[in-house]
Amino acid sequence: MTRVTGRRGRFAAVRALRGRDDRWQYVRTARPVLAGGRGVVGGQRIGGSMTVVTTAHTSEVDPAVLAAARALCDDAFDGGFSDEDWEHALGGVHAFVWEDDELVGHGAVVQRRLLHDGRAWRTGYVEAVAVRADRRGRGHGAAVMGALEDVVRRAYQAGALASAETALDFYAGRGWRLWRGPTSVLGPAGPQRTEDDDGGIFVLPVEVVPDVDGPLACDWREGDVW
Repeated sequence: MTRVTGRRGRFAAVRALRGRDDRWQYVRTARPVLAGGRGVVGGQRIGGSMTVVTTAHTSEVDPAVLAAARALCDDAFDGGFSDEDWEHALGGVHAFVWEDDELVGHGAVVQRRLLHDGRAWRTGYVEAVAVRADRRGRGHGAAVMGALEDVVRRAYQAGALASAETALDFYAGRGWRLWRGPTSVLGPAGPQRTEDDDGGIFVLPVEVVPDVDGPLACDWREGDVW
């Protein structure tokens, strides 16, 4: 259970997401994300819990929340989430899903450059999408992605992410396009093929309409390059 304490009792504006209801309601929140309760993008009541989605840049997030998000990712990936994986999720915008004061979902979008057809796209790259095991199947992953996709569409020429095989249908169903062409990375020694990542990269067109059968290259970073 990932419970966060500190700076409790703040009021946050929450849009009621029942059907087409566009009213605003105010709920007392224990989520220490942003000063003044900024960053709340939506909420709904599931059972007896109030579920809320918040977004914030890394620089604005309380350290306790970042620590809770890291722990959530460690648990969700069952030991397959490294320090480098977490590093890749920092420096951009995070989306958090809360049930009352418990963090149950997380994802982040960071800026990268992807090269395709002679252009270097300003890309919102999605990282560290995770939902607590006992809260899966409630739409929390979709809530995380919805918040991140909004950031991508507002700030970037395209979105991109690397998907596990088990999540291919999830991303395809949200309008992400599976990259069918060869992938590579612009490494320190020059371009290097990344065959192991072929068939697992998705892009979300925003300002560009890519040829998904052509080659695609990402910028270099430590750890998993995609």
